[in-house]
Formats: sequence, C-alpha cells, structure tokens
Amino acid sequence: MEINEEVGKERLNFLEEIITKAVEEGKEIQTRFPPEPNGYLHIGHAKSICLNFGLAKRFCGKCNLRFDDTNPSKEDTEYVDSIKEDIKWLGFEWALERYASDYFEQLYDWAVELIKKGKAYVDDQTQEEIRQNRGTISVPGTPSPWRDRSVEENLDLFERMRAGEFEDGAKVLRAKIDMAHPNMLFRDPIMYRIMHTHHHRTGDKWCIYPMYDYAHGQSDSIEHISHSICTLEFDVHRPLYDWFIQELGIFPSHQYEFARLNLTYTVMSKRKLLKLVQDGIVMGWDDPRMPTICALRRKGYTPAAVRAFAEKVGVSKRDNFIDLGLLEFCVREDLNKVAERRMAVIDPIKVTIRNYEEGRTEMFECVNNPEDESAGKRMVPFGREIYISRNDFMENPPKKYYRLSPGSEVRLRYAYLIKCEEVIKDAEGNVVELICSYDPESGNGGSSDGRRVKGVIHWVSAADAVEAEIRLFNNLFTKEDPNNLPEGMDWMELINPESMVVTKAYMEPSLADAPVGVPYQFERVGYFCKDKDSTPEKPVFNRTVELKSSFVIK
Repeated sequence: MEINEEVGKERLNFLEEIITKAVEEGKEIQTRFPPEPNGYLHIGHAKSICLNFGLAKRFCGKCNLRFDDTNPSKEDTEYVDSIKEDIKWLGFEWALERYASDYFEQLYDWAVELIKKGKAYVDDQTQEEIRQNRGTISVPGTPSPWRDRSVEENLDLFERMRAGEFEDGAKVLRAKIDMAHPNMLFRDPIMYRIMHTHHHRTGDKWCIYPMYDYAHGQSDSIEHISHSICTLEFDVHRPLYDWFIQELGIFPSHQYEFARLNLTYTVMSKRKLLKLVQDGIVMGWDDPRMPTICALRRKGYTPAAVRAFAEKVGVSKRDNFIDLGLLEFCVREDLNKVAERRMAVIDPIKVTIRNYEEGRTEMFECVNNPEDESAGKRMVPFGREIYISRNDFMENPPKKYYRLSPGSEVRLRYAYLIKCEEVIKDAEGNVVELICSYDPESGNGGSSDGRRVKGVIHWVSAADAVEAEIRLFNNLFTKEDPNNLPEGMDWMELINPESMVVTKAYMEPSLADAPVGVPYQFERVGYFCKDKDSTPEKPVFNRTVELKSSFVIK
C-alpha cells in the first residue's frame, strides 16, 4: 500500500494515526461521505467533506459519496444536486456515487435473516408506546407484548408490511436485544417503519423504510468502507453499528468519531436554518449570512479558503467552539493572493478639481494584483469630477490625520496630488462637495517641487462611474453562542438587525462587466463579489469580508 509523501512530515491527528496503522497492515483505505438529501450542506459538512475526501487522497484510498435516502418524506433530488455541486466546488471527486436505496433489497433480506435467527420481531405498539416503555438510564424498559412472537408470525407480518397491507405507524420491525441494556439504543431499536410515501428514486416500490441505525453500518459494509468517520454525537451509536454487522457476519466496517464544528455567531441546526428561511429573516438558503456552502459561495468565499479553514480547525475528540474570525482569516489570506484590485467608493463625496480642464479625460495605469504579477494592469479613467469616500475627509481633523481636510493635500492613488480649498454644504450642514486643486506635475508619484504627502486615498471618475448596490454583511446573531441561551430566551431574539446593510457605491467602469461570483478587492475597503441579483442596469455586490481584522491566530 502507498501513502502520499506528505504523511509523516507533520504531526498526525488521531484519525491519521489509525489509518497509518491500517495501511501498514496492508489494508485498503475506503472512506465515504454520507449526507441525507433533506437540506443544504453547511460549513460543518464542509469540514466532514474535507476530512473524508482528504484522508482518502492522503492515504491513496477512495472516498464514496453515498446519499442516506431512507426518509423519503423529507428528501428531494434538489438536495441531491446541490450536495454534488457543493462537493465539486470544494474541489473533490467521489469514487462511486451510491444511495442507501440501492441496498433496500439487501437490507430487507438481512432483516429477514435476523428474524429467522430470533433477533428481530414485528411490534404493534405505537411510537409513543415504544418511547414510554423504553425506560430510563436507571430503570429497565418494559418488553413489548409482541416481543415473543414466533419466527413464522414475524416473517409473515414483515412480508405483509412490505406488501403495503398496513397503515403508517401500525407496525414496526425491532431488533431483539436487551430491554435492560445501559445503552438506551440497545433496548430493541426500531429497524423498519411503515411510510406510504413516494421516494425520489424508488418511486412507490417500497412502503417500509430502514432506520439510520440499521441501514448505515450495513451500507458501509456493502461498500467495504474501512473507516466510517462520523461526528462525536454518533459515538453512542457505534456499539449498535457493530452489533448488526457482527450478527449478520458481514464485512467489518468500523466507525470512528471526531468533534463536530461549532462556529461563533452561527447556528447550524437544520431546523433553525429552515426557520430563518421560512420566516423571511434571510433571502433563502444561499443568503450570504447563512452558514450553508452555497451561501459561502454566493458571498465570495473560495474553495481553497474553506479547505484551509478545515485544515486549521483540525480533528479532535472533544467538541470545540471555533471563532468565526478564523474562517474569515482564511478567506482574507486566499483572496489577497487571487483577487484583482479595483477602486470603488462607498458613501461618496463629490470632488471638483477647479484647475483641471473641463471635458478632459485621461487614463491611469493601475496594478491588478501586487501579489501576482501575471494579473497584469488595467487603465482607469480620470476627469475633473471624481468621488472619494466620505470617511477620507474630515473638516476638523485631529493631529496626525493624513487624509483630506481643508487646506491639506493627499495623493489620489495612481494619479495626482490634490489640495482641499473649499467645502460646500447643504442646508442641514452636511458636506456635499469639495472644491480642490491639483498639481499637474504630480502624476506617476511625483510633484512640481519634490514634496511628499503621507495620505493616499482611492477615487472614481464621476463621469465614468458605475453605480451599484452594495450589501454589507455582518454577523447574523448578536450573541457569540446563539445555541447556548439562558432559560426562557428565544434564539430568534438574537437576530442582528444590522446583519445586512444595503448602501450604494460608485465603482470604476471595469466592474460593470464583472462576472457573478468572481472576487475583487475594493482597494482600502474590503473584498467583494458580484451577486446573482445583479442586472445590467443595477449591479449588486456582496461584501465577502473586510480588508482587515483584529483576529489573530494563537
């Protein structure tokens, strides 16, 4: 067996140690990513995707994509398609595309085998009765009145369940294990329930569907999954996973657990995310404030940044709470290398350069990305009237203020030195225009007498500017951990009313034809990308992440 050269160059996490040992023993490495197609994947799933596909790649194995489609009432091909798109966007390809429904016949046959061994029985109790009779940690459960049905009767009833003779909820098939077992999951767990529901792949062929705990381990076994990697909440399910495999005498797949991802200012419960969508708090599943992968993509995050984040978070056996700042740090690090620079002015003030010839336009050469020479340069128009950012002007500045103020001088990036000579205000006293002069000899970084200024600000030519809607996204919640609240507090009370601020900007003309989703750095402002809501008349740009942050990797 081979191991990629990178293994051994750095400290291994506990899963890598386990797999390294398996490789040394000559075992084939086979992982899988098994989402249920009942919703959109989020950043927590992204970590699992990177882990399962990454381990397979690192140890020269394979990773399957298997959809756990055992609950047809909540599943749809829409989610199947979105999940496949997300995985490909992250940069991974699966070895085999499989579905739990591919194995329905085999799972049924194995259930019959367990009935014949006296290890499963048909129960007529309702779900509520089963729940009430399960007992507690300290009190054993009460056996079902139908627990001792004969093998022949159970086989007949189970076959009739499959044939559709019974209504939903009338009967279930349960494993016959131990109603006093300290692990509550061993107290005769349900294997099959009746659901007369159309399945997105099998149609109406089946009206009984296997439960997760019954289907998952056997599906792993069928695919010869060597390392079934789940999040930590499934550790209590592992003994039951092993029990089914041992009783059936099939390929011994084994489950390993790692800590799930918890992110500050974020909820990742499907129930809560669905409520945000249904209540109109967000614009949909791909709203850039959501933690879904499609939302990260719409916001302008890059696959490389998400993979780097997953790598930095690492793998542990304890639940951890990750600062959202780490994800944004990874995004900022990647975009600094790949995003081309553009000039855009948010909250603009008009500047008129009184000694610049009216009607004159000249072009200045601007660098697309100082981190990447191959990105080249572009030409940006300049004229008598320009826009600058309002926060680049102060009428009564403090000491060591190096931007524009009355009587002071700054350099326009790539262009001239200008000096503020007059401030024009409206009736309410708001600054609406600045009258400036410029030094004609100061192009290309020079000046008429060799003087230098410390302030450099960005600008946009008013005559050529493209007006755009700008969406500034902030944390969706006001509390760092919206999942851990005092008793009586509703998590919906923590919605940040300023989570999306809509404003306008004037941008250099090259951004008019920017492709949707391609990231740009608006110089001195932040990283942005064009949104799918854009029209030729009204481009819309999302802020991906601010240019700087106080977050520091410890």
